[in-house]
Amino acid sequence: MGISQEYPQTGILFGAPQLTGKKTGKGLFNTALFVFQGKILDRQHKSLLPSYDVFDETRYFDPAPDIHVTPFKDQILGISVCEDAWNDPDLWPQRFYPFDPLELLVKKRATLFINISASPFYIGKEEIRYRIIQHHAKKHQIPFIFVNQVGGNDELIFDGRSVCVDKNGKSLIVFPAFHEHVQTIDTELTGASNRYHPQNKIESVYEALILGIRDYTKKCGFSKAVLGLSGGIDSAVVCCLAKEAIGSRNVLGVTMPGPYSSKGSVEDSKKLAKNLGIQFKIIPISLVYTTYIQSLTEHLKLGEEIDVTLENIQARIRSNILMALSNKFGYLVLSTGNKSELAVGYCTLYGDMSEGLAVISDVPKTMVYQLAHLINRKSEVIPEEIIKKAPSAELKPE
Repeated sequence: MGISQEYPQTGILFGAPQLTGKKTGKGLFNTALFVFQGKILDRQHKSLLPSYDVFDETRYFDPAPDIHVTPFKDQILGISVCEDAWNDPDLWPQRFYPFDPLELLVKKRATLFINISASPFYIGKEEIRYRIIQHHAKKHQIPFIFVNQVGGNDELIFDGRSVCVDKNGKSLIVFPAFHEHVQTIDTELTGASNRYHPQNKIESVYEALILGIRDYTKKCGFSKAVLGLSGGIDSAVVCCLAKEAIGSRNVLGVTMPGPYSSKGSVEDSKKLAKNLGIQFKIIPISLVYTTYIQSLTEHLKLGEEIDVTLENIQARIRSNILMALSNKFGYLVLSTGNKSELAVGYCTLYGDMSEGLAVISDVPKTMVYQLAHLINRKSEVIPEEIIKKAPSAELKPE
């Protein structure tokens, strides 16, 4: 309210939960509030409450009892919240909801659509959103302003990519992805069809992961991160992402050679760390591993064969070292397992699965290679030896 009073000529729209005041139902609305000169001029509650994929809004909110417009200066604002713009009957063969809130706003003579959203990122979603917004504008001959959240919240990343189109669905302005941005828009202008260009898919994943690391680190109270560098492509890509997210001086890479580690795994990790300008440590695990074997041989009936028990012990030793560094010096531990490994169970419980943030756990191995080539597009950041070498856990003799 105070900000609204500081800018008395400006209407401010924002989202917040609001009590329904009823004894039945969930007791909360998901609401867009419109404030002007220190007063709430209008509240438009969200009508369509998704309960699919990552959404669970019916668990917390009640749907809006009505849909109305907001007269403001020379416009009649048709305000909606996120999903309310996603039920156009012309776009979906199978609709989740029985009505389209935007059609009701048109019937109430709205002259400008405004939709505030927290629409999470996935590859290609910005094109779907743009198509929806463009269709509404063209269909109803009403300009459309779409404003999306930016930032990372745990496993969800919000990419922004807000947009404004004219009544013919042509772009007036397309805001950047993965960055906060403030700009004035004149909705009376005529847009152009060549202002919107979909992001390159791999570049969008790259930017999303960087934003996710940066926000997760900051919001969890960390300022620096540590990860194990194995000399493989997964840890190399995660290290590059971390460096871009929080800066090279805030990243520590640790290579932990064991009895079956190749010389290349250490040298390649060292070269990567030098290219990135990050902190780097070598902490061998062979002595600790030998002590484990000596202590457990009698109890586990260990023989000469290097079975999965001994392989997993090495992974858990490495995880303990990273967690010790985290506890002592306040690092967030980044794990480096990719989606392909996790999908088939190629990982170690309490080993490489036990770190603080699993950066590429939703990125398949093929895309890890694409990210590596993107990182090296201008110069060799990830050593070519890392990209070309065959994947190996190096937990037993080859």
